[in-house]
Amino acid sequence: MKKYWTYLFGFALAFTLFSCERAFFEDEYDEGDPFESFDYLWEQVDRRYAFFKVKNINWDAKRSEYRSKIYHGISQDSLFNVLGGLMNELRDDHVNLRSTFNVSSYKVRLDGPDNYDRRIVEDNYIGRDYKVSGPFVHNWISNNEIGYVRFGAFTGTVDNVNLNYVLATYRNAKGLIIDLRENGGGAVTDMYDILARLIDQRTVVFKSRIRNGEDHDDFSALENAIVDPYEGPRFTNKPVMILVDRGTYSAGSFTALASISLPNVKLVGDTTGGGLGLPNGGYLPNGWFYRFSVTQAFTNYQALLLESGQEAKVNAENYENGVPPDIRVLLNRTDLDVDEVIERAIQEISN
Repeated sequence: MKKYWTYLFGFALAFTLFSCERAFFEDEYDEGDPFESFDYLWEQVDRRYAFFKVKNINWDAKRSEYRSKIYHGISQDSLFNVLGGLMNELRDDHVNLRSTFNVSSYKVRLDGPDNYDRRIVEDNYIGRDYKVSGPFVHNWISNNEIGYVRFGAFTGTVDNVNLNYVLATYRNAKGLIIDLRENGGGAVTDMYDILARLIDQRTVVFKSRIRNGEDHDDFSALENAIVDPYEGPRFTNKPVMILVDRGTYSAGSFTALASISLPNVKLVGDTTGGGLGLPNGGYLPNGWFYRFSVTQAFTNYQALLLESGQEAKVNAENYENGVPPDIRVLLNRTDLDVDEVIERAIQEISN
């Protein structure tokens, strides 16, 4: 299948090979004083970060707040805490600072309740005799009428062999459940391979743009992310329920965003964690590595609003803060024999 990943830079970068866990590195810089490293980091984020307007962040105020905590002779550990704290004000798990002794991250999954329990699923739904096909864990559930497929990480190992096997196994099912809860992302190419099995025609699944100017609202023109249907086994004429939660991040959120364009797919569970800006990174003068989000992604409808000049409306509803489910369901932690999210997905398919 020919994949289309044209929504990033207007120059020749092949993002079909991009992983959410990778970034683009700049040359290392000579060590400097703590103020030099702080100012460099603040300025890089100021010029290139994609979500200031979306998250209503006063970056100038953050500079004053955090720079006042630095002094000559500050320990490396204390300096890391200051710079990491500054980065975490962006509330974005594609924003990180990494030294030889620590890594900072916001941990967006903690902004919502834990909505997945592996033991509940194994003890009460898929049992011990489940199948493992590449990155997929799957089995029949609901009296062998519905296929359940657990996809725990975008490992870059999805291929036609394991997808063909999964779809062949559940070709006569009433519907399919794809569980992306607590899937923190990874290789976006996996998303394209999976979505190609859920469509019958070429589909623009979302649109994207990159920050390209000094002003916080300077962006490139929108570019299409396009998926072509796989020329083989597909699952397109029956309902598909994709289970999501706050731990569904990055490539998981991109999949949730793309599913909005697919008529046979519904999202069930909790709002995703976001992560719809791909990261770019480099090194501070003191050698520490940083990265942050430089792109934005939108549904086709949001893109129409942008093109009609309604940017403020789109910013207020931007899915970087999480893609909302079609049906919101949370686990009842007092009952460890039932996964309410799976049960609601079964109900939707059965009805």
